[in-house]
Amino acid sequence: MRDRAASPHQGGWTIALIAVALLFMTLFLLLPLVTVFAQAFASGIPAYLAGIADPNALSAIRLTLLVAAVTLVVNVIFGLAASWCLARFAFPGRSLILTVLDLPFSVSPVVAGLMLVLLYGRQGWFGQWLETHDLRIIFALPGMIIATIFVTLPFVARELIPLMQEQGAEEEEAAILLGASGWQTFLRVTLPKLRWGLLYGVLLSNARAMGEFGAVSVVSGNILGLTDTMPLHIRAMYDDYNIVAAFAVASLLACLALLTLVAKTILERRFLGAQREARIA
Repeated sequence: MRDRAASPHQGGWTIALIAVALLFMTLFLLLPLVTVFAQAFASGIPAYLAGIADPNALSAIRLTLLVAAVTLVVNVIFGLAASWCLARFAFPGRSLILTVLDLPFSVSPVVAGLMLVLLYGRQGWFGQWLETHDLRIIFALPGMIIATIFVTLPFVARELIPLMQEQGAEEEEAAILLGASGWQTFLRVTLPKLRWGLLYGVLLSNARAMGEFGAVSVVSGNILGLTDTMPLHIRAMYDDYNIVAAFAVASLLACLALLTLVAKTILERRFLGAQREARIA
């Protein structure tokens, strides 16, 4: 049977929906992004470079990259371990662990920061013990890392769990029957099949880590030049009416986000291509 031709009425609705979508993207995505760069260069390139080269701004950039790097290492290790455990084994409490894994998606980052203060702050559950042993978590780098890890923890695991379930365990079982050890099976059979999904999860985790504001603002103390990440520095400069410096750092953060988006798009295409090749094979 021949497909019925779309009526003029249906074509009109399609055009209208596309126009609404484009208008929405322009108003809420493109215009704010353009505004950030326009404000950053409003006073000229020297003022822009001065805002980036400010010692406090450089400190915020270094701290953001450090927190993101440590967070990625933890997320990769946890994501691989959690996905292996949850995708390959059935055990009591598995459904509960899967539910708890999504907790950072449902809890407000500010609430997450407050929970960490109640745990590790001076008046918190572990506060007295930490103070006795001269350990400082809240208003210091460890607290910022823990807060960032909390809000980004599910990204890698949530990318790998369905991927491992779809791929199955036949090749791993065959490798073990042929005499491979657990580590050999993981490194030579499991990990190569997960590489695109792992990189995709890493990119999502990295984007969230660099842009995290709520949880980090609660546990950092917002000490300029010491515990300020890029989002916190932007807020501090804006509140101080240093608009050019605020938007200069914001533009740099936006560029990092755009690079992440480009890498995400490339990985998505390669990941889908790898999936098609696996199905054909």
